[in-house]
Amino acid sequence: MLYIQEMHEGMKVAGIYLCKSRTAAVTKNGKNYDNVILMDKTGTIDAKIWEPDSAGIDDFDALEYVDVVGDVTKYNGNLQMSLKRARKAREGEYDPKEYLPTSDKNTEDMYKALLTFVDKVENPYLHKLLEKYFREDEAFAYRFKTASAAKTVHHSFIGGLLQHTLYVTNLCYYFTKYYPILNKDLLLTAAICHDIGKTVEISAFPENDYTDDGQLLGHIMIGAEMIHDAAKEIPGFPKKLESDLKHCILAHHGEYEFGSPKKPALAEALALNLADNADARLEFITELFKTNTQKPDSEWFGYNRLLESNFRKTGDLNAL
Repeated sequence: MLYIQEMHEGMKVAGIYLCKSRTAAVTKNGKNYDNVILMDKTGTIDAKIWEPDSAGIDDFDALEYVDVVGDVTKYNGNLQMSLKRARKAREGEYDPKEYLPTSDKNTEDMYKALLTFVDKVENPYLHKLLEKYFREDEAFAYRFKTASAAKTVHHSFIGGLLQHTLYVTNLCYYFTKYYPILNKDLLLTAAICHDIGKTVEISAFPENDYTDDGQLLGHIMIGAEMIHDAAKEIPGFPKKLESDLKHCILAHHGEYEFGSPKKPALAEALALNLADNADARLEFITELFKTNTQKPDSEWFGYNRLLESNFRKTGDLNAL
């Protein structure tokens, strides 16, 4: 099959893709059309059905596999597909593994590595809190292993939440070895738990969209509530320790404009914010490079709105 990542302007595409969403719309001239988002394991592409009532367009819904024929164009700098024919694919015509983006790291290996950090937490209350979620709650552990870390932007694939959390925890552990002002147990617990709310905020693949609680509360608030719920079940859990841990969760986005309810007021909260931001941005750039979207005849990728800069790969320094 032709992966979405391999598509470029001017292509005529025929193949089966997963329909992530399909919504009806109307042009400024009053003409009906459909907005469709198609996906495979390499990404998504916006598609349009300009004549939804034509004979070549059969009925199909979101989260169904669709056999399509269309032309790839470019609109506002992004690839877009104009669908000429579409039908619901039959079982046996597709392999679901080709359509869901997954981490290129082994999930069980990453989870075992994360548990080694759980074991490094010596404070009995924090250790018990981590055990409750990551070892004793099998349903939570499954959601955590299979969840993405975001709807888009970074780590938006199965295992993305686990990979992001492991990398952030690794960075925070590094900080504790070089900056003795940091409370190791508090920072490691905060790193491991900083995005646990995303198991509730974002639905599972292939939908991978915001839930009602995700829209109304967001993962930061949900995560702080989960910390409170777990602490309440642990006899004698110190109130001050609970507040410190919840503060790290509430402040891990660092700035109000980035959705952080609080700015860091603890060294551990600041360290967590730095680690979280570093991994999110470096993973975003990694995924940008993987898509090979640089301008024709140029090593540069063009101005990126989220990063507010134009990036290029460094290349092989030994070849210079």
